[in-house]
Amino acid sequence: MSASAKLIVEHTFAAPRARVFEAWSHPEVLRRWWGAGSDWTSPAVDVDLRPGGSYRLSMADPVAGAVYTVGGEFIEVDPPRRLVYTWAWETPGSPTGDLTTLVTVEFQAHGDERTTVVLTHTGFADDGQRDQHEHGWRACLANLVTRVFPEVSR
Repeated sequence: MSASAKLIVEHTFAAPRARVFEAWSHPEVLRRWWGAGSDWTSPAVDVDLRPGGSYRLSMADPVAGAVYTVGGEFIEVDPPRRLVYTWAWETPGSPTGDLTTLVTVEFQAHGDERTTVVLTHTGFADDGQRDQHEHGWRACLANLVTRVFPEVSR
């Protein structure tokens, strides 16, 4: 594993921390924004939100006709402050192959109406894997902005 292959993505939303946490943890809200493209959909979203609970998220690319599925286990669930979970692609030919990585999402409140999400994704084998995931995470966050929190400020 490459020590430099660590991804940190940050975004501030014009929404209360509890609402932003809900967007990351409730299937009905996740289904609205989970996808690595602006026209992608989320055909399957399952979340058992508790330490030791599992999750499984699928995203569909309408152009390629492909469905990509990732899953893992929640290590830490601290509403509305933090989520930590393992990340393993089920889809053959995924960017990380059989590798299981770790995602930490921190929800930092700025008053009552603004929240910064700091996403840290670690455990990549190399910078190429990290870069592919950065593209995907940024696209997902863009969907979160347009589909759930359109009044985003930065």
